[in-house]
Amino acid sequence: MATKTISIDSEAYRRLRKARKHPGESFSQVIRRGHWDEKGATARSWVESFGEVPEVDDAVLDALEANQKADKAPGDKWA
Repeated sequence: MATKTISIDSEAYRRLRKARKHPGESFSQVIRRGHWDEKGATARSWVESFGEVPEVDDAVLDALEANQKADKAPGDKWA
């Protein structure tokens, strides 16, 4: 069977290790027992996750756009 190497943080490792039914159970077996939404995230679910988003004042948007236009790339620090 093909394998893949992944990196996980210490907390994820601790949780996987704790989720094993017995010391001989592999992490692959633990992960396969997990339950995830098969459809995955959608644009609709992403937008709905924001809930109520307050409106931003036009003056704030104008200021942000002006600052973005005035922003220049940093100079070459090696020159």
